Amino acid sequence: MHISLDGFVAGPKGEMDWIKVDQEIFEHVGKRISESNTALYGRVTYEMMESYWPGAADKPTASQHDIEHSKWYKKVHKVVLSKTMKGTDLVNTKVISDNLSNEINEIKQGIGNASEDILLFGSPTATHSLMRENLVDGYWLFVNPVILGQGIPLFADIREKINLQLVTTRQFSCGVVELNYIADRT
Repeated sequence: MHISLDGFVAGPKGEMDWIKVDQEIFEHVGKRISESNTALYGRVTYEMMESYWPGAADKPTASQHDIEHSKWYKKVHKVVLSKTMKGTDLVNTKVISDNLSNEINEIKQGIGNASEDILLFGSPTATHSLMRENLVDGYWLFVNPVILGQGIPLFADIREKINLQLVTTRQFSCGVVELNYIADRT
């Protein structure tokens, strides 16, 4: 998840024009997501992804990143958190409308490789719901060198302290710093 230095994941109106991405970040992210076969989205982010990624590789101007990510997106199992969406005819997609904790824990148990991640893409509302249920096992943050001053915070409505353990860091040439934390539940 991209985040500003002051903790926002989007501007006040959902703006994300401040996020820095480049080939170095695309390659790094591509390696990590290729190891996962489950992606979790909120409805808004899912609809945005669904409108672009399935056909991104077919465009004449498709970059290598677009081709690779489109291929991954088509095969990954998608989970969408939504109270309004119906998922009966969605290909390779499960919609969770209620019983969030039970449903997510069932998905976690069903993943073949215990070290495999369920990757949550964007989706601040979905992230907040998962945090309230203590279902986030780690935070993969890309801290952008910008202070927004206001916007949609990543950490909103936190009811109790969450201890984290830093696993890795990486600085990219564009000034973004990756911080990879896991929840310390000891």
